[in-house]
Amino acid sequence: MMTTIDGKVCFVTGGANGIGKATALKLLAMGGKVFVLDLSPERIAVLEQECAGQELACAVGSVAREAEVAAAFATCRAIFGPVDILVNNAGIGIPTPNLAETDLAVFEQMVDVNFKGVFLASREALKDMQARKRGHILTVVSMAGQRTNPGAPAYCATKFAARGLSSGIADQAIKSGIKITDINPGPVDSDYWGDRDVPREKFLKPADVAEVIGFVVGCPDYMMVREINFDNLNFLVK
Repeated sequence: MMTTIDGKVCFVTGGANGIGKATALKLLAMGGKVFVLDLSPERIAVLEQECAGQELACAVGSVAREAEVAAAFATCRAIFGPVDILVNNAGIGIPTPNLAETDLAVFEQMVDVNFKGVFLASREALKDMQARKRGHILTVVSMAGQRTNPGAPAYCATKFAARGLSSGIADQAIKSGIKITDINPGPVDSDYWGDRDVPREKFLKPADVAEVIGFVVGCPDYMMVREINFDNLNFLVK
């Protein structure tokens, strides 16, 4: 297996915190040129300070806003060149334990980030990848895109939708030599959980997910991992 990605241009959404930040650091360590899009200027400032002197560039913006996604990709191209690897990581999870009492705005917020954001970022990346007949799009779907949760049916629905979109992109993109991978971790110890009473000590860590992403992008060019599911064994053992 390859251990570097040889200066490939990597675009990571939601890349200044949690799984996204761990992924950005991993891709940098593997020799990638990393561009991060994130909503928080404060988190971006911390990441830039930690990675001073490395091939990292960032933009503040939302994956849910078409103009901001397009502008971020344009900036990335101007600094590093066309995108080789896209990691669709940005996501938001809001519990909806009683759908009858769920505000439409809550549902729309998750749809915008978890589903529309994947569409907008993937569309931009495909412009670069189709022209060169190579590239790799990875989407952090999670196991919530395969199994529902009674406490978060709306969140799971957006992840099911993202998985369906990824599959549809694969149907088109593979013909052009573009690799598509769904990254499906079980529960991850992240800000998603807030102060909820859950056994976070049994969850995966963001760095665990980044290691899996690093493995997948480090595979030989001829090898495509279509989907990878993983969990913390301690969480599974009851």
